Amino acid sequence: MKIATFNVNGINRRLDNLLDWLNASRPDVVCLQELKATDGQFPKTALEAAGYGAVWRGQSSWNGVAILARDREPIMTRAELPGDPSDTQGRYIEAAVNGILIASLYAPNGNPQPGPKYDYKLAWHDRLAIHAAELFATGLPVVLAGDYNVVPEPRDIYPTRSYDNNALVQQGSRDAFRRLLDQGWLDALRKVHPEGAIYTFWDYRRNRWERDAGLRLDHILLSRKLKRRLGGAGVDRDARGLEGASDHAPTWITLAN
Repeated sequence: MKIATFNVNGINRRLDNLLDWLNASRPDVVCLQELKATDGQFPKTALEAAGYGAVWRGQSSWNGVAILARDREPIMTRAELPGDPSDTQGRYIEAAVNGILIASLYAPNGNPQPGPKYDYKLAWHDRLAIHAAELFATGLPVVLAGDYNVVPEPRDIYPTRSYDNNALVQQGSRDAFRRLLDQGWLDALRKVHPEGAIYTFWDYRRNRWERDAGLRLDHILLSRKLKRRLGGAGVDRDARGLEGASDHAPTWITLAN
C-alpha cells in the first residue's frame, strides 16, 4: 500500500500536474494540502476520472485539505482538529481507507514570529498533540500525513542563516514535532533514510530549486501498529522541477500488507 502527502499549492491551478503525478505514481492514498478552493470548487469529477474517490475540507483562497483513495471512497471520520470550536480554518481531515485511519493536516506557518500567528501555530500544534495521543492510545493503525510547517532538525534545511528568525525552525516549533515522536509516532521518512539531508519544499524565490536549497516540511507519522509494516519511503523530487509545479514535492511511504 502506497500512501503519499502532497501540498499542491492550489489544486485547480496545479490540476494537470497532480493528475500526471497520480497517473505515473499510482499511490493508493494521497493526503493533499493547500487546496486554495472552496468545497464547490474541488475537482471531484476530474479525480474520479483518474480513478480516485475523495473527501475534502475546502476554504476560499487558502488552506484546504483532502484525502484521495484509488478505486475506493474514503470514509470521512472528522473534518476539523478538535479543541477549539472557534477555529474555522480548513487544516485537518480524517478518513478511514482500507482499514487504516488517515489524517491529512496542514499546520499553520506561524510567520512572522513572534506574534499572534506564531502563537496560533503553537496552540494548533498543542491541539494536534492532544488528539494524536488519543489516536495513538486506541492502538489502531493510524497515519498522520501532511505539511507540518516544521523543520525538525538542522540537517532538514539547506545550509543558511536566512531562516534563523523563521517560525519553521524555532525551538518551539521543533519541540512541538518532537512531542509527537515522544508519544511513539514514527517519522517514516527518517526511519528509511536515517542519514543526510532530505528536502520536500523549495521556495520559488532566489532560485532555491535550482540550487537545491530545500527544507523538509512534509512528514508522514505512523502509529505503533504500522511501524512493522513500513517498507520504502521517498520524495518525488522531479515533480518540483516541472512547469507550473507546486513548491512542494510529493512525499510517500509503502506499507506491507
